[in-house]
Amino acid sequence: MMTEKKQNPIVKLVLEIGPIMVFFLAYRMAPFPEGATDDERQLAQVIFATGVFIPITLISLAYSWFVNKHLPKMAVITAVIVVVFGGLTVWLQDATFIKMKPTILYLAFGGTLGFGLLRGQSYLRYLMGEMMPLQDEGWMLFTKRFALYFFALAITNELVWRNFDTDTWVTFKTFFLPIATFGFIMSQVGLFAKYEIKDEE
Repeated sequence: MMTEKKQNPIVKLVLEIGPIMVFFLAYRMAPFPEGATDDERQLAQVIFATGVFIPITLISLAYSWFVNKHLPKMAVITAVIVVVFGGLTVWLQDATFIKMKPTILYLAFGGTLGFGLLRGQSYLRYLMGEMMPLQDEGWMLFTKRFALYFFALAITNELVWRNFDTDTWVTFKTFFLPIATFGFIMSQVGLFAKYEIKDEE
């Protein structure tokens, strides 16, 4: 039986964060009509950045498959939502769809984890079990917290894009969301220590 090839953590980080950073840079460097209003400029920039973001996301997914010969389920779901909502943004020239993408994504992840909890299962365990050997109780608690965290992110994204301009939302998406996720995981160190399964040795 073939064992799954472990991915270099730096390469893994680049594949996860890279497309988001490319989106941010494409937004900042996007061309826009001379004399455009702020709203027109931001719309032109986000449509341009979305047009770059879609292929970069698919290239990242393809590279992950080429290196590991498998695709993480969360990455596939993310790519599908990026293509659908990003495609609608470019096609209809409406930034609403790409701004709603994080909301839909986080609701999908939170809902999936919540569904698993209702069935008495931790779907996070299937994704992260090899990285973090935890007791069953620890996995259920961590999954419950992660589901609530995803729902909180979905609400936060809605509040930001509906109440602030596109410039602010792009900065929020690029920097706040990854930092918040890192901070959330770091805040769970106590849970990991309490429910860790230690080697007999």
